[in-house]
Amino acid sequence: MIELCDVSLVYPNGVQALSHVDLRVGRGDFAFLVGTSGSGKSTLLKLLYRELSPTEGKVFIAGQDITTLPQNAVPFLRRRLGVVFQDFKLLPQKTVWENLAFVLRVTSVPRREMRKRISEALDLVGLMHRCDSFPAELSGGEQQRAAIARALVNNPPILVADEPTGNLDPDTSWGIMQILTRINARGTTILVATHDNQVVDRLMRRVIALDCGKIVRDENRGTYSSTPESESMCKSEITES
Repeated sequence: MIELCDVSLVYPNGVQALSHVDLRVGRGDFAFLVGTSGSGKSTLLKLLYRELSPTEGKVFIAGQDITTLPQNAVPFLRRRLGVVFQDFKLLPQKTVWENLAFVLRVTSVPRREMRKRISEALDLVGLMHRCDSFPAELSGGEQQRAAIARALVNNPPILVADEPTGNLDPDTSWGIMQILTRINARGTTILVATHDNQVVDRLMRRVIALDCGKIVRDENRGTYSSTPESESMCKSEITES
């Protein structure tokens, strides 16, 4: 479902964020992307939804080479990817229901199908009872669950998440990861970039470790604790939070 072939990315200021990365994530996999700040995790995810393009190499989503995709086709690519961010990115003036409906209106989904999809997504994340609430009325965990529901409402085969528990307490973080586990059990391929060693160690899924833009470890049933910690800051940390 996700494949990177000899991918490198150099930012305009000369900083090398990724260096000759080869990676495959199969259909139905659940994988963690780990590493220190500046290791290249967020850069790699941005390549998948074409916020960035590689300097060298190829990126494939479900067998399609997205590095050659014209810009006007990028919105169609993003309908096949669910993306979850650390800062939620919910529309503040819309209710939870309206946030999800906005995504579907863009793709001209019929009203009856829209109601069905939104109800299913909110039920999956346990947030149906908050469907008429605005983001500011929700806790951090509820906002993240709403963001996950929004990412799922188009039934994408792939879900990528960039630090989805970064702003949450440990108990809430574990609840979010349990939701992602349930989504994966339905067949969705999931790739999560995270610093959260507790959830990585507790779930014992595939772990892909990056260090200064290179994959240094890729193991099934891995842990965060064996991730190499660079004594010196990677140069890419200048451009990546």
